[in-house]
Amino acid sequence: MSNDQVDILIVGAGISGIGMAVHLGEKCPDKSYTIVDQRDELGGTWNLFQYPGVRSDSDMHTLGYNFEPWTHEKSIADGPSIIEYLNRITDKNDLRKNMKMGHKVLSASWSSADALWTVDIEKKDGSKTQIRANFLFMGSGYYDYDEPYKAPITGLENFSGDVVHPQFWPKDLDYSDKNITVVGSGATAVTIVPVMAETAKHVTMLQRTPTWMFSAPSRDFFANSLRKILPDNLAYKITRAKNIVMQHISFRTARNRPNTIIRKIEKPMKKALGDKYDPTHFTPPYGPWEQRLCLIPDDDLFNAITAEKASIVTDHIETVQSDGILLKSGKKIESDVIVTATGLKLALAGKVQFSVDGKAINFPDLYYYKGCMFSNIPNMTIVFGYLNASWTLKTDIVCEYTCRLLNHMDEQSCRVANPILSENADIEEDELFDFSSGYLLRSINELPKNTTKLPWKLNQNYLQDRKILTKDPVDDGIIQFYGPNNAQNTKALEAAE
Repeated sequence: MSNDQVDILIVGAGISGIGMAVHLGEKCPDKSYTIVDQRDELGGTWNLFQYPGVRSDSDMHTLGYNFEPWTHEKSIADGPSIIEYLNRITDKNDLRKNMKMGHKVLSASWSSADALWTVDIEKKDGSKTQIRANFLFMGSGYYDYDEPYKAPITGLENFSGDVVHPQFWPKDLDYSDKNITVVGSGATAVTIVPVMAETAKHVTMLQRTPTWMFSAPSRDFFANSLRKILPDNLAYKITRAKNIVMQHISFRTARNRPNTIIRKIEKPMKKALGDKYDPTHFTPPYGPWEQRLCLIPDDDLFNAITAEKASIVTDHIETVQSDGILLKSGKKIESDVIVTATGLKLALAGKVQFSVDGKAINFPDLYYYKGCMFSNIPNMTIVFGYLNASWTLKTDIVCEYTCRLLNHMDEQSCRVANPILSENADIEEDELFDFSSGYLLRSINELPKNTTKLPWKLNQNYLQDRKILTKDPVDDGIIQFYGPNNAQNTKALEAAE
């Protein structure tokens, strides 16, 4: 078993991991690092998902990094374009030399005496290796790459056709001139339906509950116009800032004056659908942004419905039969292929088994610190992106904070940074999320705890987080910097007990 040692180990070669490597190169150029990922190719989510039409569900001026402009004409980008963007950044910054692909992290154990994480890794061939690192950056996403959420569907085993989950889309699936039923109503479902409808006989989106949908052009006229008169970097910076502010205003308006957003959503949708509009299928029993809104670029789903290539059915499944789905209402949907777009399964920190000084870490016992660390877990940051904005917005500021933290540790000549929370601390617990999305509710008991006040809080406010993580002092009097092997180390450890 080999045993390498680096300053920072980055887990995940997707948006978060690549972003961290670039930030390290710019702000901590003397630090050694390695990126590990269980997949053979970089890209994370964008490499895993291969279903028809896979695309971003937010604009690339905020899903793109703050250091690398998005210059494509389309701001709602398809999966291959995003992979190209990530590969370009990887090559531009010469990151591949520090990547170990096909390396799955199994466990990570922290030693206070050594101020090191020892990370156990399994390679594709089944062999094992270890990497030791002073600091751990978890950029492994927030859901299970190995197993999707499989909603219980009565009688599914009776179906004689193909059953496909979008997370593991077969490359050889031929659905031309077939009747397709997509079970689900979230971002994946509304992406798949119009694309499959182009070649299928008919596509039915079967939903139990409607989702709020909003249409927007796939091309950003403002951004494309700016790029004609300004350098790419400046045009991107202006567009990004504008989009961030508009997203923030839209979210706050949705929470404070939901009817205003409902009217804004419904007007263009009704226009696009015409006499095909039925409020039964497009009016959820919850307010906008109580779950993530579904983007419909260029009205593609609505156009498929008006062309009668696709339709939406709102009902419950009674049972699946050999040739289709029998609904509670008595209606039957004839099907040749069933796509179970029923959601993802949450998995915090890549399902890695963590321990500190021999004691196993149980995440539900911990509290978030500034939304990117955990109480009493030293030398580790993690990215958990926003539910109400682009993932990369959180990635950029967590990466910047991590670099500030590392540089502060060097300035103080210490090797440990630990957000200490004592058992008798005066804190008030709060709900982790005020979102009603199924994938969150299913996993809420497996996630760390939240409080009503910062810093022990996972925030959903990018503008506030940006100030905290990139401007406020790193040494806030709560996070402790020490040792190892000194009196302050002992004192800090005793405070955590």
